[in-house]
Amino acid sequence: MKENAAEKAKKKFIRDIYVNREYSWLQFNKRVLDQASDATNPLLERCKFLSIFASNTDEFFMVRVGSLYNEMLSGPNVTDNKTQLTPAKQLAGIMAVVRKQYKNRASVYVKLRGELSKAGLRILTGEDLTPRQKEECKKYFVSRVVPLLSLMVLDAKHPMIRFENKKNYLLCDLEKDGRGMIGVMYVNPAADRLYRIGYGNKVKLVPVEELLKTFCGLAFSGYTVRRKMMLRVTRNADFDTRVDDTDVEHDFSEIMKKKIESRARMGVVRLEVDDMSSPLCAFVLNQLNLDSSHCFEEPHFFDYKFFFSLGNYFPEEQAAQLRYPPFRGKIAEELKEAGSLIEYVRNRDVYLSYPYDSMTPLIELLDECSKDSRVLSIKITIYRLAGHSRIVDALCRACEHGKQVTVVIELCARFDEENNLHFAAKLQEAGCTIIYGMENYKVHSKIISIVLKEGEEIGYITHLGTGNYNESTARQYTDLNIITADRKIGEDAVAFFRNIAICNTDHVYQKLLVAPETLKPGLLALVEREIEKAKNGGRGEIVAKMNSLTDKTIIDKFVEASRAGVRIRLIIRGICCLLPGVPGKTENITVRSVVGRFLEHSRVYCFGGEEDRVLYISSADLMTRNTDKRVEIAAPVEDKEIAEKIFEYLTVMLADNVKARELCPDGKYRPAAAGEVALDAQEYLLRS
Repeated sequence: MKENAAEKAKKKFIRDIYVNREYSWLQFNKRVLDQASDATNPLLERCKFLSIFASNTDEFFMVRVGSLYNEMLSGPNVTDNKTQLTPAKQLAGIMAVVRKQYKNRASVYVKLRGELSKAGLRILTGEDLTPRQKEECKKYFVSRVVPLLSLMVLDAKHPMIRFENKKNYLLCDLEKDGRGMIGVMYVNPAADRLYRIGYGNKVKLVPVEELLKTFCGLAFSGYTVRRKMMLRVTRNADFDTRVDDTDVEHDFSEIMKKKIESRARMGVVRLEVDDMSSPLCAFVLNQLNLDSSHCFEEPHFFDYKFFFSLGNYFPEEQAAQLRYPPFRGKIAEELKEAGSLIEYVRNRDVYLSYPYDSMTPLIELLDECSKDSRVLSIKITIYRLAGHSRIVDALCRACEHGKQVTVVIELCARFDEENNLHFAAKLQEAGCTIIYGMENYKVHSKIISIVLKEGEEIGYITHLGTGNYNESTARQYTDLNIITADRKIGEDAVAFFRNIAICNTDHVYQKLLVAPETLKPGLLALVEREIEKAKNGGRGEIVAKMNSLTDKTIIDKFVEASRAGVRIRLIIRGICCLLPGVPGKTENITVRSVVGRFLEHSRVYCFGGEEDRVLYISSADLMTRNTDKRVEIAAPVEDKEIAEKIFEYLTVMLADNVKARELCPDGKYRPAAAGEVALDAQEYLLRS
């Protein structure tokens, strides 16, 4: 049987025990698309998974494909350190795999469209419209869409326009007085994405793209439209965020604003069209100087963002049946009843597991600290924030009450730069001290340091987490948090912020492992401990949960541990560059991925058995960018009750046989073996 291009690409992407990073990410996104077809998910949730898949693909091209383009220009013969592929070979393989995924995406959309129709909502094309519906849509187009159109006919005075990143355009092959021309049409994003025809029991929606294709001739009055084609370009977004830290005359926020603006002018890495056979497609490829391998046909929509709003068109009761059951994160009764969260934390550690637990206790703790006379300072790292941030509001209030508030806000958090610039200005205006990171390392740590003084006694409260201080994602991402009054951790936290302020990475902390200096060596030492146990006849054991595993040094250490007999169980949602189950090399390693209702985001590193278990929660994945190029924290979990809860959480994830997929020695992810009882880990944790 002849191999297709995607299968050939897969073979190139796997070498011995290593899997190429880009291919592994594409496999992860396939698992997202699989959820759009999974009938155990409610219909509207499946629609969201299709939208997420498309959005993920967009970001992959802007960032990862963009990065490979840059590498191909700067070092075309440089190979990745695991599969030895050059940038050009990686790009060729990516295009083959993605092309197959486009076909699968289109197939998933057709099925979802059919199911939506059965549920009472029809998404219509121009060809579906009856004469009466067509007349109604025509009137709407003329009155509500045409005023928002930008039009151009290309000639000597109107040269080819520069297509903006991820914006939809309609290209028309026009004729006037026997002369052929090209017309370009762009609709302002302010235009409604969907037009509803009538208001009967059956909902009928016409996307604006269909209105453009059906009625574009009305906008190009005086011309005959011979052909038309929808298109969208994706531009490279991988710009260099490094700066000269000796330059004290320029504000880094102003430098970042200019770099963000440069994205709109960067090179094209992908062209999407609704008809690759059209002569218009060849025309655009030539104008963009883009190879046809980077062009993809999408007959329906280039993005599916409107799928998130489809529930608004159903009756409330029906929409509820087509979604996951609503829930609210819990607040433990003892926290609700605590007269003072400051006093509560000073007596015992607090454990919060998002989204199953609410973020409210942390926000209320900050509010209490903002008013408590004993609190001298609050310091926090910020990477991503919600659109309206109660965390920021609490920090501003603390400033108003005279507290010293220091905010380390990362302006290089990709695609959140503008949001962070906005909040940095707001916090600075409120009186906070703002620090824009540390040298050329991204500060990705999740830590709050609160210093109190009562009499002559200095006390500490420290929050350490695996996820962002973002109220929105705390309801959608799984993340673990510990709030502690441990003195040594508190002293470490104070030292951490001091080192950020003076750009010092060369510091050994009492309890915290901090990248780029001590996190990787600390974790490798714990792996070595398990190796020595196994070599001496004991039972070496490692359980770890993360988003991605790409760091070759750590991968090779895991392989060494597997060969020594250490049992390694990895829960990795996304990229995994380690191939498990290879005889004599990784046969003691298992890898599973869980993609479900919530985005698995927590990082946990656990070493040893019940008698000598060492457990860390961390902001860091085991990726080279995290371990060597970012400021990250791994915090030990020393409270035995909390450690038991976290290990139980890992055990549940390892037992999932509904959403879990296991990475096999041939490089494919397959459903976890079914058990006597079906167990969806996230649903189980929601109920418990």
